[in-house]
Amino acid sequence: MRVLGLASYPIEAAATRYRLAQYVAPLRPHGIELVIAPFLDSQAFASLYERKAAVKNALALLKATAKRILDLAEMARADVLLVQREAMMFGPPFIEWCATHAFKRPMVLDLDDATYARYVSPTYGRLAAALKWFSKTDDLIEWASLVVCGNRAIEEYVAGKKRPTILIPTIVNTDIFRPAARKTGREVVIGWIGTHSTFPYLESIFPVLAKLARAYRFHLKVVGSGRRELKLPGVSVENRSWSLERELSDLQSFDIGLYPIVADAWALGKSGFKAIQYMSVGIPYVVTPVGVCAEIGEPGVTHFNATTEDEWYEALARLIEDEELRRRMGRAGREHALKHYSLLEHAARLAGALKSVR
Repeated sequence: MRVLGLASYPIEAAATRYRLAQYVAPLRPHGIELVIAPFLDSQAFASLYERKAAVKNALALLKATAKRILDLAEMARADVLLVQREAMMFGPPFIEWCATHAFKRPMVLDLDDATYARYVSPTYGRLAAALKWFSKTDDLIEWASLVVCGNRAIEEYVAGKKRPTILIPTIVNTDIFRPAARKTGREVVIGWIGTHSTFPYLESIFPVLAKLARAYRFHLKVVGSGRRELKLPGVSVENRSWSLERELSDLQSFDIGLYPIVADAWALGKSGFKAIQYMSVGIPYVVTPVGVCAEIGEPGVTHFNATTEDEWYEALARLIEDEELRRRMGRAGREHALKHYSLLEHAARLAGALKSVR
């Protein structure tokens, strides 16, 4: 069985990497060949969110559009089309319409974000919103034979459209994402990993971190903020760009993970991926219990929930003070990840889903 996976972004994007690419090998024993065709290549993706590269990005989008049209020939040879969010990151769903209406190929839609919710890009603002074609997701849901949902909120939205669903969370390979050896007695590293679009969530707890630094010594490690410089009065800050090669080692270097969220429509559609990453590498974390993040892990066992600034301060202070507590919660998180987020188990579920629409 040949499945063509269409993604907006290359493997550097977490959605492509963890919703498609990591399933290529484990799907083979199920008789499924998954071929991935991203819309943007790695070079175009690297400069996508730099406004100064607008002209270069526009040319890259034109090139990507031409290449995507050529992918129509590949669709004719596929048994099933698996679309991760959308085939192209702007404009109407022309490619998906051709696949489902002209070629009569069954389409499985994979949604790990609330792409049906209106969202204004922090880089391109309303210009991007105008090109985004927000009604696209509803069209894709209608045409899909099945929708793979990254969390319960998305599943409920799709079910409201009377379309069949299967819930498959965004996970990591726990054979690769595993705890690293830690030196005792070193300065505590509090860490966050994300993107320029989720960085404002981290900024929301900056007052807590500044207050915490007046009472405790710790090092704040921020990965993927998209900011050239990052300073927080009184706090030792390491601001690193995100790197595919360093992603695992950066996560393993944390002693405590941060996962603040603001409760908006977009955040409610998030799949709680950071929590699963933190647990897989065996570190405790503090999270805002919003959407699916309120369902992942065991509060007080694998992590602490925090909503108010006082709750954030208390949770982080407890973890900074107590190394044994960090180790105990980290071990519990690792066990939770092994029990609930097996790649092979979820690959088998995805295989069944793909075969069911053929």
